[in-house]
Amino acid sequence: MRSRHVSQVIAVPPAVVYAFAAEPDNLPRWAAGLTGAEVERSGDTLLVESPMGRVTVRFVPRNDLGVLDHDVTLPSGTTVTNPVRVLAHPEGCEVVFTVRQIELTDEELERDVGMVQADLARLKQIVEREG
Repeated sequence: MRSRHVSQVIAVPPAVVYAFAAEPDNLPRWAAGLTGAEVERSGDTLLVESPMGRVTVRFVPRNDLGVLDHDVTLPSGTTVTNPVRVLAHPEGCEVVFTVRQIELTDEELERDVGMVQADLARLKQIVEREG
């Protein structure tokens, strides 16, 4: 299994980016690779219609460390842990997302990396505009 790290520098303080990205209601605005539809909540679990089909998402509890790790349970039943960090950076912050090649061909991995890059670029655009 391979992993790819995708990052985006954002000219906004880490706490602002973390607060926006950690809010499940904001997911459809910036995480189109995960969901383009409204997020349904069932306790701590999010139910979303994704490009892969209906998936469940569970984020780690909110924290002061910038950790946005989340488990995505795919329609196949496989759970993928996605490490995500919002790190301090001299220009504001850097969001780092690790994409893992679980149940993916090399082509599918590259497609997913591209979707994460697009998602992080969208996150940057939104939080830099709304700050």
